[in-house]
Amino acid sequence: MITEYSRLSGLQKVAILFSILGESLALNLVNDLDQTEIRKIRAAMRGVGNVSFAVKKQVMEEFYFSFVSEKFQPQEEDNEPKKPFLFLSDITDEQLVAMLSNEDSKVIAITLAQVDSKKRMMVLDRIGEDEKNEVLLSIGNLDGVPLEAVVQIAHRLQKKAKGLPKTVAFSRGGGKDLADLLGEMNAQEEELFMANLEQNDPDLASEVKKYRITFESIFEIFPDNLLRDLMNAVDLDAVAMALKGMDQVITDKVLGVLPKKKQAMFEPVEGAVPKRDVDTARKNVVSAAKQMEKDGAFKLEDLLGGGDTVE
Repeated sequence: MITEYSRLSGLQKVAILFSILGESLALNLVNDLDQTEIRKIRAAMRGVGNVSFAVKKQVMEEFYFSFVSEKFQPQEEDNEPKKPFLFLSDITDEQLVAMLSNEDSKVIAITLAQVDSKKRMMVLDRIGEDEKNEVLLSIGNLDGVPLEAVVQIAHRLQKKAKGLPKTVAFSRGGGKDLADLLGEMNAQEEELFMANLEQNDPDLASEVKKYRITFESIFEIFPDNLLRDLMNAVDLDAVAMALKGMDQVITDKVLGVLPKKKQAMFEPVEGAVPKRDVDTARKNVVSAAKQMEKDGAFKLEDLLGGGDTVE
């Protein structure tokens, strides 16, 4: 056991400091080290072995005194208390979770000590049980953490928080994104997924339907003028292939909205054809419908009866 402070080298003192605070927290305290120096400290940590409490205390006192003397020079006093974690009030719950991801349990504990109990539980619910236990234990043992380390952590996390995306800067997922994703699947996979979704999550299934256009639904919700514009936007051969296997009533409806010249040119697809060819043609029709929606020709919500109305 190491019991004589005077025989310690500078590297050994740093290694003891790192072993007391943990590497992540110590690096916030000694934040100007390069990777070579960090590797040397890690090697020294393995060599110091057991250290007496008195020596640990002396190491902490020396480093704390030197850091405070160096970094806290006399400044003009003001009447406002310093609040290094004030920035936490300006970030969302998701940003808080993202900011603390991959942080040491002690850093998480120090941060959670600055927020209300609701935010603490929200963060703790997002991490694994082992890490949660470590964070809880650290929260109960923060008294010995030097003020300088706390301030350094606050400054680093504030810089990290500034680089986090705002809520509006990335997709929020939900019904619309899921509907778009389903549109990329083949028809069989799409129908199977929707069947499962309706059984397992009816609310989400209902939300998806607000944004979902299928080949079959086109003939249910599109008025004749939109159906005419859609079929005119698709190659006539693709229309014929897409109608393969559909009820004759649907085919007659499509022919009824086409211009006379296209009606005369229309030739139904006879005989057996690969199912993938039919699926591809139908997907082309659906893609054309989605493009019309993007171009502002209609709002799907209105066609489904969910738009605003005026008496």
